[in-house]
Amino acid sequence: MNELNASRTVSNWTVPRYRERLWPAPWLYLATALVIPASVLVFLPINFFVGVGTALVLYGGSVGLLLLASPVIEVADGRLRAGRATLPLDAIADTESARGELARLERGQRLDARAWLLIRGWIDPVIRVTLSDPSDPTPYWLISTRNPEQLEAVLRRTPPS
Repeated sequence: MNELNASRTVSNWTVPRYRERLWPAPWLYLATALVIPASVLVFLPINFFVGVGTALVLYGGSVGLLLLASPVIEVADGRLRAGRATLPLDAIADTESARGELARLERGQRLDARAWLLIRGWIDPVIRVTLSDPSDPTPYWLISTRNPEQLEAVLRRTPPS
């Protein structure tokens, strides 16, 4: 779920201006379900119930790992947090959102090897956050997001179009 709010202080804590969790796409849960027949086939010669039990445990563990590994993008308290990395908002020089073919180019042909990446293959749109420090070896961050225009508006401190 995405939240786009004006930042406000409520009893000594700040409500995030933007928050998004990069949940896995539904097809990943279906693809992960292939572990079920594979486990049953491997353990069927031993015992059918062992195979089914192992399959369910492996599938549940796989889904749990997918959910736990879903990073959060958040703008709050004057910082951009993308996964484990944080960046002060005053270190941002420019932002550019991209969808479709332009997003594919940003993730591929136009990608600088020095860029910091938080990319998920199941999320097409990206936002490019250019850093203002010329001495920083990382020229920009490239972040997958389902709502690049909203995130860009928050980072630029302007209303989304």
